Amino acid sequence: MPAALVTRGALAGAAALLAGCVGVAQDGGFAAVADAARARTGAEAKLVRTEADERAVADTVRALLAQPLGREDAVRIALLNHPGLQASYWDAGIAQADLAQAARLQNPGFGFKRSAGGGSVEIERSLTVNLVQALTLPLSRRLEQARFDQAILSVGAAIERHAFETRRAWAEAVAARQGLDYARRVNAAAEASAELTGRMTRSGNASALDSAREQLFHAEAAAGVMRAEQALIASRERLARLLGLWGEQTAFTLPERLPDLPATPLESGATERLALERRADVQAARQQAASTAANLGLTRTTRFVNVFELGLERKSETGEPRARGYEVSLELPLFDWGGARSARAEALYMQSLRRVAETAVNARSEARERYLAYRGGWDLARHYRDEVLPLRKKISAEVLLRYNGMLASPFELLLDAREQAGAVHAAIEALKEFWIQEAALQLALGGPAPQAATNEHKEHAP
Repeated sequence: MPAALVTRGALAGAAALLAGCVGVAQDGGFAAVADAARARTGAEAKLVRTEADERAVADTVRALLAQPLGREDAVRIALLNHPGLQASYWDAGIAQADLAQAARLQNPGFGFKRSAGGGSVEIERSLTVNLVQALTLPLSRRLEQARFDQAILSVGAAIERHAFETRRAWAEAVAARQGLDYARRVNAAAEASAELTGRMTRSGNASALDSAREQLFHAEAAAGVMRAEQALIASRERLARLLGLWGEQTAFTLPERLPDLPATPLESGATERLALERRADVQAARQQAASTAANLGLTRTTRFVNVFELGLERKSETGEPRARGYEVSLELPLFDWGGARSARAEALYMQSLRRVAETAVNARSEARERYLAYRGGWDLARHYRDEVLPLRKKISAEVLLRYNGMLASPFELLLDAREQAGAVHAAIEALKEFWIQEAALQLALGGPAPQAATNEHKEHAP
C-alpha cells in the first residue's frame, strides 16, 4: 500500500472520529439528575458551581428559614445546601468526562531518531496510530455511556435517600417539639396537684401517702420534661445536619404540631409496578447488566487482536534519497488467545442478570412491606384520633362532672389527668410514625405515590 494512501486514510479516519467527539457539558451532565430528582422527590436539586450559585442558595435558605420550616421546604433546603450531597452531584460530572474521553481517538505517537557516524547522518521519523482503539471506539463509547447512565441513577438514589432521611428527621423534630409542649403542660398540672394535695394533707383532708404519691407524679413529670427537651435538641441537631445548617441558621423554628392524618389512605394496587418502573436501584441494576453486555461485546471483538498499531516512517540519510514507508505492529496470539477474558466477561454478564432479578424481587418485597407499614400506621393514628382520644375526653368530662357534684375525690381527678397524658403522648407517637412510614413508602416506590392526600393542620389532641 502506498504510504501517501495510508496517510490520507489515517487522517480521514481521525478527522471523522474527531468530528463525532462528545463534548464535556458545563453542568457535567447534572441536568438529567435534576430532572429525575424533581420527578421523584418534588424538590429542585441544583449544582453549585460559582459564587453566584452559592449566594442564590444562601438567599433561598434564608427565605425558607424565615418562617416555620415545613417538611417539603426542609427537603428543598437539603437538596440545595447539604455539602455532602453537593459533593455526590459531581459524580455525574466525572462520569460525563469519562464518556467524553472515551469518544476521543488516542493521540498518535511520534518518533524521531538521529544517528551520525563515518561522516554520514541518518534520521528516522515515525508516526503511529492505534487502529484497534479506533475500530473499537463505538463500543467503548457505548460502554462509557452505560456507566454514565449508572452514575446518573446512583446520584439520583442518593438524593432520594437524603430526602427520605430529611423527612424522617423533620417528623421526629416536630413530634419532639409537640411532645415537649404537652410534657410542660402535664408538669404544670402535676405541680398544681402536688401543691393542692400538700395543702389538703396539712389540713387533715389527705394522708401523707396521698401527698407523697402526688409529689412523685410531679417529680416524674419534671423528668419527662427534661427527657423531652433532650429529645428535641437531638432531633433538631440531626435535622440541621441533614440540611447542612450551621451558626445562626440552626435557630430555625418548627411548626407547633405534626400535619393531620390524610382523609383516606393510599391504595396498594400499583405499589409493586411503580417500584419496578421508578426505583433507581432497579434501573441501575438494568444499566449494569447492559454495561456488562457491552463490555462482553468489546472483549469478544478484541479477543485475538488487542494490539494493532499502524505507523508511518520517513528515513533520510546523507547522500542517499529519502525513503518512506509504513510499519504494522501486531500482537501474535501464541500463548493468550483471549479465552479467559471472554469467559470472565460472560460470567460477569450472567452474574449481572441474577443481580437484576434479585433487585426486582427485593423492590417488590420492600414496596409491599412499606405499604403495609404505611397502612398500619394510618390505621393506628386514626384509631387514636377517632377512638382513644374522644373516649379519654369523654371520661375526663365525666370525672370532672362527678368531682363538681362532690361524687368523686380530687385524687380521681388527678389520676384521670395522668391517664389522659399517656394517651395523648401515644397519639403523638402514632402520628409521627405514620409520617415516617409515608416518607419510607415514597422511597420504596421511587417517588410520591399517586393520589396522595394532604390536609390542613387540625387540632385533635387535648
